[in-house]
Parts: sequence; structure tokens; C-alpha cells
Amino acid sequence: MVGAGTPIHCIDTKNAAVFPVDIQPSSQFSGTTFSHPGVPRLASFASPCPLPVATLTGMSEHPHASRRTFLRNSTTALAGCAMAKMATAEIALNADAIEPVIDIHQHTNYSGRTDAQMLAHQKKMGITRTILLPAGIPVELATTHNGQSNGLAARIWGNSSAYRLVRAFPDVYSYFANEVPDVPGAVKEIEKHLNLGAIGIGEQKFNIEIDAKPMHEIFALAQAYRVPVLIHFQHGMYNHGLDRFHKILEKYPDVSFIGHAQTWWGNIDKNHVQTELYPKTPVTPGGISDRLLADYPNMFGDLSAGSGLNALTRDEEHAAAFIERHQDKLFYGSDCNDAVGTGDACSGAGALAAVRRLASSHEVERKVLFENARRVIFRDKI
Repeated sequence: MVGAGTPIHCIDTKNAAVFPVDIQPSSQFSGTTFSHPGVPRLASFASPCPLPVATLTGMSEHPHASRRTFLRNSTTALAGCAMAKMATAEIALNADAIEPVIDIHQHTNYSGRTDAQMLAHQKKMGITRTILLPAGIPVELATTHNGQSNGLAARIWGNSSAYRLVRAFPDVYSYFANEVPDVPGAVKEIEKHLNLGAIGIGEQKFNIEIDAKPMHEIFALAQAYRVPVLIHFQHGMYNHGLDRFHKILEKYPDVSFIGHAQTWWGNIDKNHVQTELYPKTPVTPGGISDRLLADYPNMFGDLSAGSGLNALTRDEEHAAAFIERHQDKLFYGSDCNDAVGTGDACSGAGALAAVRRLASSHEVERKVLFENARRVIFRDKI
């Protein structure tokens, strides 16, 4: 039996190569995990091959196994990996989509949802490109509410998990890089993944002042790499100081900042009460978020989650006018943790339907669902 700490070989069917992988006990989750270079679980679809082929020291789990046995087992495992890869590729690719849709906000292991469930969820919604937003490392700091907000408070996995899934499905998945801003080496960790292919930074969702020194260091990195930063604003919980955020926008003009979550969307209303996270009253234009979108070319909005859906549905007359005047500044995102991808249980499907219903024209709809993200986040490279 292969135990913790035992190195094994795994077959990468894409590159026709065999690479060593270490099995280690997970410090963050129960069970056993891969670590090449941080695959979240043994049977994850994000890994090149979920099937162990042979131990590094003995060609199989049994030290006296013959070479013939090793070759037979390897061939069987290779075939199994190829079949699994073909099946999950079919799930990930959305050939049935009539028009392309970019979802800028999803997560791996979201509330325990598997990769396979997430792939099927995105296909069900008609998504043709998904951006994965990882968590930072688990730590007990004030920034994570002494560990209570680890995993972005939703059991979400980190950079390596997103990276592996993107490697498996590069034509349909991309990712941002992330880290708890005040842990040692945070900027170095984010920069490492920017160099590995991450196309932005986020979701920054931590208990910190928005203009604290560690945040400035992350924003400076984003400006150096010319990548966007996605920020979760939530009163009393995460990224405090939306009323001061205009100073950040002015200091880092080459960074595209993407506002997200309850306090961001509540503040489309000039009369917003900050303690109300999901207000239901009619909207008076001119709130903080509305003004930031209008006044700063580097400010954008992420329509994901229940907060984005609430902004679209609490006052649909206002929402239609809001989409019209900010049609070049809004991105579609889902940020839903369900496994169905349709109906009332899926806020992402609800937001998708709302944009299509409220957009004044097909041109405006295409901007929000695809063109804006392609232009701003992907820089016209897809």
C-alpha cells in the first residue's frame, strides 16, 4: 500500500511523460494529497493523471514485482488516464454554446464541490472561458479572522489547485494568483504564479484596510505586471475603506481594479446604509461605486454572486440604466457554489439571465458577457 511520504510515478498523458509525485498528508484538509507541485487531491480531475503507476523505489507497490507486471500495470493506468482525460475534456469544452461567454469568477473546491462538478456546472451555464480565483494559504492571522476566513471563507483551494486545472484545460480555463497580503513572501508567491501564466490577482478577500502597506505592495506588483486586481468589499469583514478607494485608483492608473461583493454593489445607491448587505429598496443613482465606475477609467465591476444578482434585480429599471451607462465597465461572473448550473439554486444562471433581459441591445449584452473581459483582462488575446 502506498503511504504518506511515498514517492510514486504518474503518467502525463498530454505530454507522454512519466513524472514523480509525492503523496503527503494534507495539513489543510483530511485525507491524502498529491504534491506535484500541490495537486489538491489524488483523484482530482485537475491532475494530469489521477492513477498511481509505480513507486519510485520499486517499480510497483510490491518490491519483487516483475518488469512484465510493471509494464502491464503502467499500460492499464495509461489507458485509464487517457479515458478520464477524454471524458473530462468533453465536460470542460462547451461546443454547444451559441456565443462565447467569459465567467471571470469561479473557484476550485468551492464549499467542497469537486472539479468534475464544477466543469459540468460551467458547461451547463454555457460558459466558454472561466477564470479561477484561488485562496491564500491557511493562516491564523487577524487578516483571516484568526483562520475563520481561510479558503476565502468557503473552503476554496489555493494557487496550485487553479494552476493544475488550467494546465489540464488551457483553452477554457485561466486563473488569477492570490495570497494573504500580510504573510511573509506574499508578493513573491503571487509573482511566481504571474510568471507561470496567471492573468490577474485575486480574489483579495481579507480583513485589512484597503490602503494598508501590504495592499500597496500587491497593487504595485499589479501595476508592474499590468494585470487586474479583483477585490471583495464587505462592510465590517473584508477590505475596509471603499470611501477612500479613489486614492488607490489615482495612484495606480495602469491597474484595472474590479469591484465585487456586498459593499461594492450596495454602494451603487447614493442612499446606501453600509450595514445592509443585500438591500431591497429602489436605487438612487450616484453611490460610491456608481461614481467610481463613471469617474475612473481603471475601475470595473464584477456582477457575480448573490450581491451582483441583487444589484441587477432589486430595481430592474435602475439596473437597465446602470448597465447602459457602464456597458464598457462591467464583467459577468458567477461565483456560485452549486453543482446544477441552472434554476433558482444557481445565482450565476440568474445573473446571466438578468444581463440578457436588461441589456438594451445585443451589442451591450455581448460587451458584458464577453467583450469587456476579453479586452480588459485577456487584452484581446483570446
